Amino acid sequence: MLIGIVSDTHDDRAAVEAAVALFESAGVDAVVHCGDFVAPFSVTPFDAEFAFYAVRGNNDGEWAVESTVDGFGEYLGEAGTLAFGDGPDAVDVAVTHGTSAVVVDALVDCGDYDYVFHGHTHAHGVEERDGTVRVNPGGLPIPVDGADDAFRAATLDTTATGADAVTHHRLDG
Repeated sequence: MLIGIVSDTHDDRAAVEAAVALFESAGVDAVVHCGDFVAPFSVTPFDAEFAFYAVRGNNDGEWAVESTVDGFGEYLGEAGTLAFGDGPDAVDVAVTHGTSAVVVDALVDCGDYDYVFHGHTHAHGVEERDGTVRVNPGGLPIPVDGADDAFRAATLDTTATGADAVTHHRLDG
């Protein structure tokens, strides 16, 4: 199974369309958005040929996206858990926006999940700790130390394991 991961699209329609194009061309089975859509119009392009899941980000407009996501996908609120696949090969994922590093670290360190997806920092990364992999797909470039210099998204191939299952993609958006 191939999972698309994206975050912090901040109403940038070109970035959203670039992410959707990547996910469609890769043939992902599902996409997880880690928050900060900002407005409902930037949600609708994700109504595509894949399952869709999203959490709320920390921008005021995020409160208005729930009904749009629920029209074609699953809105998880501030955080949620997902299982991809069946049986012993299932991959358990926790998703949060990442506004609180304490919460992200607690989800990683609790050992209940194979992967923890989050955004917020606009800096892509992958880190494996005691069998759990923290994945930040990145986001739009912003003028903050450590933020990415280009828009990025990620994919997770559930047939692989650990950090090696994650690929980050630089996108033109």
